[in-house]
Amino acid sequence: MRLEKILHIACCLLSLACCLLAFERQSANSQELTTDKQESSADNRQPTPIRVLVQPLVETTLSGEIAARIEKIRVDVGERFKAGQELVVFDCEIYRAQLEKAKSEWEEARKTFEVNQRLNALRSVSELEMTVSESRMARAKAEILLREVQVKKCAVKAPFSGRVVKRKANPFEYVSPGQPLLEVIDDVHLTLQLLVPSRWLAQIKKGSRFRVHIDETGKDYKAQVTALGARIDPVSQSIEIRAEIEGNHPELLAGMSGTAYWE
Repeated sequence: MRLEKILHIACCLLSLACCLLAFERQSANSQELTTDKQESSADNRQPTPIRVLVQPLVETTLSGEIAARIEKIRVDVGERFKAGQELVVFDCEIYRAQLEKAKSEWEEARKTFEVNQRLNALRSVSELEMTVSESRMARAKAEILLREVQVKKCAVKAPFSGRVVKRKANPFEYVSPGQPLLEVIDDVHLTLQLLVPSRWLAQIKKGSRFRVHIDETGKDYKAQVTALGARIDPVSQSIEIRAEIEGNHPELLAGMSGTAYWE
């Protein structure tokens, strides 16, 4: 009888121990799950400031399309210019002379063709002479068009409004076609470049707004995402983002840097 009581008590103690063990395991699993969720949430939010770089929307190096001597460079480093403004002017006397020569040759070919037309009506000229005179007139016309294009290239005009970054040639230098003359940027339309962790793509979309602090001005500006990169860097697990600052801010210059903050 005493043995049965002992066995009964032992079974009760064993059951209680099993229940306590199961409860402890369930509590540990719940804590791990909560920790994982917190870590995942921390990974997906954007508390970390990101460095940004202010860049021009368009930057290019202008070059001449003809071989000529530079007569004037109308802008200097840092100066502003408007779209269509003459920036570099070449000495084009030889090209203008060639254009006048081409016009003279076309006039001669035209008159010869007209005379041959009248003679052809009288059957006093051969068909070959008619064809040759017509061909010479067409060739002279094409020569005029070629020389007119060359004369139009005697000045390098600004493709957009902006500023001069660097002069790569000087007045009175003789330059060849394609030789760099001026490095220019469009500082009217500036863009922001920044690299963010790829896991932020779940929250950052085109049109997302954020705040950016520019170091050089000491001011905060509102910005908006305009484009997302097409490829994630597999090494850094980051993606390039382009954005623009809202409003017009003349104090901003290309090359400035700052920090982006997501609210």
